[in-house]
Amino acid sequence: MKLVILESPTKAVTVGRILGSDYKVVASKGHVRDLPGTMLGVKINKDSFEPVYVNLRDKITVINSLKNLAKEADAVYLASDPDREGEAIAWHLEYVLKLTDTPVYRVTFNEITEKGITEGMAAPRKIDKQLVDSYQARRVLDRLVGYQISPILWKKFKNNLSAGRVQSVATRLICDREEEIEKFVPKEYWTVDAILHPENNREASFKAAFYGKKGKKVDLKTEAEAREIEKSVKDRLFTVTDVKKTEKKQSPYPAFTTSTLQQDCAHKLGYAPSKTMQLAQALYEGVNIEGAGLTGLITYIRTDSVRVSESAIDAARNYIQSKFGPKYLPAKKRYYKNKSSAQDAHEAIRPAHIEMTPEMLKPSLKPELYKLYKLIFDRFIASQMADMVLSQTVVTLDCDDNTFKASGSVVKFKGFGAEYDSGEEKDSEGNASPKIPALETGEKAMPEIVKPEQHFTQPPPRYNEGSLVKALEDLGIGRPSTYATIISTIVSREYVRVEKKTLYPTEVGIIVTGIMKKAFPEIVDVKFTAGMEDSLDSIAAGENDWQKVLADFYGPFSKELEEADKKIEKVKQPVKTSDKVCDICGKPMVYRKSKFGEFLGCSGYPACKNIIPIAKEVGKACPECGKPLVYKNSAKGRQFISCSGYPECKFASAYEPTGKNCPKCGKYLVYKKSRNGRRFIACSNQDCGYVPSAEKKGGGESAENG
Repeated sequence: MKLVILESPTKAVTVGRILGSDYKVVASKGHVRDLPGTMLGVKINKDSFEPVYVNLRDKITVINSLKNLAKEADAVYLASDPDREGEAIAWHLEYVLKLTDTPVYRVTFNEITEKGITEGMAAPRKIDKQLVDSYQARRVLDRLVGYQISPILWKKFKNNLSAGRVQSVATRLICDREEEIEKFVPKEYWTVDAILHPENNREASFKAAFYGKKGKKVDLKTEAEAREIEKSVKDRLFTVTDVKKTEKKQSPYPAFTTSTLQQDCAHKLGYAPSKTMQLAQALYEGVNIEGAGLTGLITYIRTDSVRVSESAIDAARNYIQSKFGPKYLPAKKRYYKNKSSAQDAHEAIRPAHIEMTPEMLKPSLKPELYKLYKLIFDRFIASQMADMVLSQTVVTLDCDDNTFKASGSVVKFKGFGAEYDSGEEKDSEGNASPKIPALETGEKAMPEIVKPEQHFTQPPPRYNEGSLVKALEDLGIGRPSTYATIISTIVSREYVRVEKKTLYPTEVGIIVTGIMKKAFPEIVDVKFTAGMEDSLDSIAAGENDWQKVLADFYGPFSKELEEADKKIEKVKQPVKTSDKVCDICGKPMVYRKSKFGEFLGCSGYPACKNIIPIAKEVGKACPECGKPLVYKNSAKGRQFISCSGYPECKFASAYEPTGKNCPKCGKYLVYKKSRNGRRFIACSNQDCGYVPSAEKKGGGESAENG
């Protein structure tokens, strides 16, 4: 028996089916060993840094099971994910299993398909120690920063804060952008637009914008200037003085990298990077497809390379030829150049089976998985298609000394746009580019409307999750596998809040960033952090020693740690005051937080310990007294629904009332959940057991069984 150990149980099922009965395929379910969670876990001795790894408590059963299987195996194949993290997991597994007489091989699968697994098993190798050292350097570096700065933040500001080598820089970017916005001074400017039509064709209206005087660009800074233009052209004929027609070719984008996938999903699908990666992981590991079983649908999802295999390019070209015809197929295959910083360890993200089109898989995929798969499929196919061709027209019109310009474009040939919406044929606001009627030099046009409009220059936009990922990538901060985690961390730490998909720094985030700038300027310096990423990559490439990289960093950093206590003054925790006063001592009530959520506490604490719970409204009326229902938490932290009129009204329920009464017994109806997670309506009176007939048809269960 040959033992294959992967990370994911889902992936293990697919790989086991493909490899057959000669192999036992199991999963480690991620890491089995790591640095301890309650202590630094790094022995520092002058210029050496020794990580102290421990077996993870929740993996003891898994470890023992793997040991027993390994003893019976003829060979062990460590097949964790094909990245730095996966290499480290394989390295830890080799150590934990203590295999001496059994051959151990490292294998990787770029795609969970028969082809990908066959190729991976045919290329066994030893564990890449350079990649492991790069992982160890990154892990130790993050531990040194996080575990030694965080206690300083607790002492000087508040408990339960954290600092991080990358998260602190990401927070700073958001805080710095907010500061730019606050300091921004808007400047007034004006535009003058004219809706015109050719003198002999009133139906062919088009818009032209004021450009300048006698063909030279002029910016309008005041209303008086704009009104003067309006006055001088209103009800006057315009003359076409120039018509320029050009043809613009737009080439397709390459297949997705991790970063561009996260950006496109944020923009087009509204998915947070963490959600994108969760869905992509499912597509990579395997989804149950009708008639095919558990099937891996895309290649490995953590990559910064735009390279794809020759066989995949050939398959895409055959698909294009078959679906669109020869016009949409360029004469030569398309190859894309990687950024200089790209690792190129894996292909770009692409479909693993070109024959499995999104339309074919739609019945088998949940809507979110389908949308993501379609985006990946369309982008990859488009990457091998012909250029889009746009016909652009710019018309210059004069009215006395005033020059106006009208521009528009039409798609002459869709090219790759037939498969993938790149937005190239749209304007900056996402609208279809305006069309300009056929005009010739010397032709006259009459204004229908002349409209001066006031504007103000705008500050730089706040980051959203997609634009922050792009900024991190452009600045060289973090790596493809870390972007989603970085954003999730700074949001969960409440350094940043997400509102309508926009990232805002919190007061805590701004204060912590201020402390970090003062005491640890290099940790939150963009260039320094990017340089450190390059150093870590150089370890993986065998160009640098990981202990030396750590020593070079820790020398100056340890001095900053020593001086931080003197540099940083204790910061008073910001308190948000409510409009209520304490009914015991009369002092203002302030917002505070506990593990059960936000509440109002007396500002006179600890002398006065009065608190008032803050209850979130359900949006329904109490079925007993009509007052608003609110969510509350029990002493054990369980949420329930209660009447806001308590203690006068003692109504409480574990289920949300629907607002309607049971036609059978007259009690109120509630929403419940069945065993498969489907919400259904039932009577709150368990003795009644009423469930509407429509709910029963839909698979709902009775109140007794809910």
